[in-house]
Amino acid sequence: MFLLQSAIGNSKSEMPQHRLKTGYFVLEGLNSFVTTFYLYYLYFFMHTQFGFGNKANLTLAALNGLVYMLASWFGGRFAQRAGYFTALKLGFAVMLVALAAGTRLDSATGHVLVMVVTVAGVCFTWPALEALISEGESLPGLQHNVGIYNVVWAATGAVAYFTGGAMLEKLGMTSLYFVPIVALCIQLAMTLWLERLAKSAPHGVATGALEEQGGQNKPRSLTRARAFLRMAWLANPFAYIAINTLVAVIPGLAQRLDLSPMMAGFCCSAWCFARLGAFVGLWCWPGWHYRFRWLLAAFLTLIGAFVVILSVPILAVLVTAQLLFGSALGLIYYSSLFYSMDVGETKGEHGGIHEAVIGLGNFTGPAVGAMSLQFFPQYTSNGVVAVAALLVCGLAALLAIWRMTKT
Repeated sequence: MFLLQSAIGNSKSEMPQHRLKTGYFVLEGLNSFVTTFYLYYLYFFMHTQFGFGNKANLTLAALNGLVYMLASWFGGRFAQRAGYFTALKLGFAVMLVALAAGTRLDSATGHVLVMVVTVAGVCFTWPALEALISEGESLPGLQHNVGIYNVVWAATGAVAYFTGGAMLEKLGMTSLYFVPIVALCIQLAMTLWLERLAKSAPHGVATGALEEQGGQNKPRSLTRARAFLRMAWLANPFAYIAINTLVAVIPGLAQRLDLSPMMAGFCCSAWCFARLGAFVGLWCWPGWHYRFRWLLAAFLTLIGAFVVILSVPILAVLVTAQLLFGSALGLIYYSSLFYSMDVGETKGEHGGIHEAVIGLGNFTGPAVGAMSLQFFPQYTSNGVVAVAALLVCGLAALLAIWRMTKT
């Protein structure tokens, strides 16, 4: 009888946990769709409505990255101390208000300010979501949940990029604001429901506010693990240097290839689906964990594919190079998030650092590209060369950390 009661009690306590985790993944998917659609197609919006060229869009992307870098660090600390649900509610509310204001504006400056406030709101959401799916998990559970997390956001982000151009063409440019607003209303309502469910769970559920978990069985050297965390935190911003530079100049690239926004979305989202495929493979096969050669191969592939995408004006080559680009991005991002959640106990703060280094990459790449076009406008390929040189510097730093680890 005691065993039966114990089994019933365990099953009851697991039910809310399962429903909560599923809810977190739904929130994450909606958040990925909203942020990808709005932030990636904002460049098309500014190009169409206000004539923004490559230099202006790169400057806009650099501003996006700078705000993201600073606000993510604060957002992670806020989530750890105030609670993950509090951070989510604040973030979604800020995004909703900012985007609603964007529907009433008709100036370039106004839309830039909307982007800044929206990005600041986003930074309260991702660290909290990453912590919620990771708290209280053993190493196998963490591997499983991080895998699902990566697949969900990559899949919904890829769908957003693939269909975003078609939505702008069919629904009009104002859909850049109205589509995210609808999704954010759903997210805010879901967050309130999940918070109530978490508070009513039989044995309590991790909600942040300095809650730590211990006693996990982690079969690896902590020193080695921290070294891989440093390398992943180094590699990830360089990956986002490449991503944000690429996304900012896609409208110009589409113009050169005579692609409409809809066709650009179809053809230039291939790397998103390749990244999704990489996430699925890495989720199913954990043999890449703490293996330097995989991280090195991904970084080398990233550099080569980036240069080809922006240098070879042939559509078939563009799509093929994107497949390699996305695969490399998948391993680099997965490494950063997995090691961040595996090594640290204050997962909200580590999630904030993980997102902040993404912001560093989002700022640095476009800033370098924009400056090269500002000071050397006669050399239109200088932006590609400057960012590629920056990526090579990142490779050298990665090798230096690995050499110090081995010695």
